[in-house]
Amino acid sequence: MSNLIQITQLTKTFHNGQEEVSALKDISLELNAKDYLAIVGPSGAGKSTLLHIIGGLDEPSRGRVTYKDKDIYMMGEKERALWRNHEIGFVFQFYHLIEELNVLENVAIGASSRFRKSAFKSAQTLLEYLNIQARKNFFPSQLSGGERQKVAFARALINDPEIILCDEPTGNLDKDSQNKVVELLEKLNTEKQKTIILVTHNLELAKRAKRMITLKSGELINN
Repeated sequence: MSNLIQITQLTKTFHNGQEEVSALKDISLELNAKDYLAIVGPSGAGKSTLLHIIGGLDEPSRGRVTYKDKDIYMMGEKERALWRNHEIGFVFQFYHLIEELNVLENVAIGASSRFRKSAFKSAQTLLEYLNIQARKNFFPSQLSGGERQKVAFARALINDPEIILCDEPTGNLDKDSQNKVVELLEKLNTEKQKTIILVTHNLELAKRAKRMITLKSGELINN
């Protein structure tokens, strides 16, 4: 497998008044194409911060994140936004669906300019792949939590990204729906060859990933 992401001596600090708080401390990590990595650790360990930095949403204080040997934080803001739109799909604990749009529209609206002409056709195909096409004309308020998360996954996939970043995607779901989301991640990894990075508190679900790392107080304690 080829190296996809290289994280080198990554540090992130925040200022809380006069106090400097370290969210991440000297993290180094490699991810290969088609990897499926789970990041676990207690609340406040820096898991979401690391995910956001990998996805180009939050600049590190020090260190580098390279994607296919290109440092994403040496890119200008517009270039990085374009990279993020093309290469990264995000799925969060809260689904961030637009209540006024139906399921099909919620998925299609995520399409970037290069996919806009075929957005609705692609959205329909994704809904069929995720076995939720029967709900395409429903609105978010008419869906279960598990169905909403499937729609969020479809929207994350609309631009055919290389990497899917998932921040506690099972956090609001019952046990059955949690299992279905993890089965979906496994399917995306094996069938669609997507690189998956999953942040979760759920150790049982994390163990189903190909690799697992643990963060504690901003430090990587196993790799």
